[in-house]
Amino acid sequence: MSSNTMPPLEEERLPSGITETAEEKKQHWFVGSIDQGTTSTRFLIFNGLGDPVAKHQIEFKNIYPHSGWHEQDPLELLRSVETCIEKATEDFCAQGHTVSEIRSVGITNQRETTVLWDKNTGEPLYNAVAWPDTRTTALVRELKTRDGADKLLDLCGLPLSTYPSSVKLLWLLQNVDSVKAAYDEGRLVFGTVDSWLIFRLNGGIWRQDGPIHVTDSTNASRTMFMNLQTLDYDDSLLSFFGIDRSKIQLPKIVPSSHATAFGTLTKGPLRNIPIAGCLGDQSSALVGQCGFSPGQAKNTYGTGCFLLYNVGTQPVISKAGLLATVAYDFGGGRKPVYALEGSIAVAGSGINFLINNFNFVDAPHKVDEIAQTVSDNGGVYFVTAFSGLFAPYWIDDAKGTMFGITQYTKKGHVVRATLEATCHQTAAILDAMATDSGHALESLAVDGGLSNSDLCMQTQADLSGIRVDRPAMRETTALGAAIAAGLATGVWAELEDLKDVNSVGRKVFEPKVTAESRASSRKRWELAVEMSRGWVSDM
Repeated sequence: MSSNTMPPLEEERLPSGITETAEEKKQHWFVGSIDQGTTSTRFLIFNGLGDPVAKHQIEFKNIYPHSGWHEQDPLELLRSVETCIEKATEDFCAQGHTVSEIRSVGITNQRETTVLWDKNTGEPLYNAVAWPDTRTTALVRELKTRDGADKLLDLCGLPLSTYPSSVKLLWLLQNVDSVKAAYDEGRLVFGTVDSWLIFRLNGGIWRQDGPIHVTDSTNASRTMFMNLQTLDYDDSLLSFFGIDRSKIQLPKIVPSSHATAFGTLTKGPLRNIPIAGCLGDQSSALVGQCGFSPGQAKNTYGTGCFLLYNVGTQPVISKAGLLATVAYDFGGGRKPVYALEGSIAVAGSGINFLINNFNFVDAPHKVDEIAQTVSDNGGVYFVTAFSGLFAPYWIDDAKGTMFGITQYTKKGHVVRATLEATCHQTAAILDAMATDSGHALESLAVDGGLSNSDLCMQTQADLSGIRVDRPAMRETTALGAAIAAGLATGVWAELEDLKDVNSVGRKVFEPKVTAESRASSRKRWELAVEMSRGWVSDM
């Protein structure tokens, strides 16, 4: 038996001589999942069939000190996790269950968001700098001129942009005195949100022994510090960014599924329950969709939009503007699995923009109602480049730009154009994936809040020309973290045990428009993208 697995649950609660089927046993095997996202935190408890039986969600404050800056309070993130665990566990127990039935807990998290804290006190040194933050635009331009910049992609799979954690750390070292002082004195601790939460949930005390400062390879692959082949920090990458490892505590990189590496919860209703799984949110959604075979892909329509395409056990470095990343690494003698990824900065946040800034929509669930007051976009195209454009364009100096507005333009046209912006970018990513992989996808599995919109999913099928497959249970990101933890603690033994998880009630959207109509719309979108360039400058 591998070192990162626990023996399966013993048969219990039954009279002597009576046994249960595998399906019956799974009904009382439970795994918790911390889902710490960009705008909210959730805690869900799943049974062994992959069904959520209890959950609680809290929205927290996002901080925007200046144009292009996006921050969060690390302590508020932690408090939201602790509260969600408490409330969801209360619900679980109110249903007649007991905490002892929860086998383990997994964590999934917003990825490139960067947290720095003091080794001696365990307290944050600055707000978390969130993944869409673009304050590093000028720094990225300077980094692109450095010797060795052209070699980074082949080593870590990521292009230089405002997106990864590396440039956020570098900016903080250059601009925040408390961070620079901690670095110079050797007490600076770096981590992504998973590392920060694991550290504090384990008690928040720095010690030489114990798994309190770790990350998994899916999160580490988003920093630009990890070599994709070795799954360890690369001295040449750290050197490029000027990072001295003797002055900073980097989290140990471990597999995404491990019975002991992530420690245990030290307080609250789940005290002493092991944390046994950790996956960056987009990798977690691929796992939750059971995308375990090369060629399978999923798209998560959350705050941003993230499309992952399983490429198997060897990384594929994109020639078409995509990212190479670790899809998951379940350890236990299994090889790590890699993915091509296309990232879109604005998806659900575009709808929030219409709600919060213009009152176009009362609530996200009313998007379809407003959009269907008109029959099409009325010629309006909205390039939602609030944080520049990510894959496959990588245009840091783009700004949100709307084209085609006339006196005929109505609220519904703008709402449709906002939905279509996400679908157009997804279609462009699918084209890039077809270029890199040599063949087009036949189907796209979807999840995330915006996937609840039937209109958006039909538009996606129409603009991409492939069918869109939506599960009935769309908590796939949280489910992925639960799967990682459950694999490490005996809830599931192998991936084959998961073949029927979340398979019931899926809805498929087939393309309905002509190829000519699709091509015309895509051409106008690409023209709008080109016209959005160059709006960030020092004029």
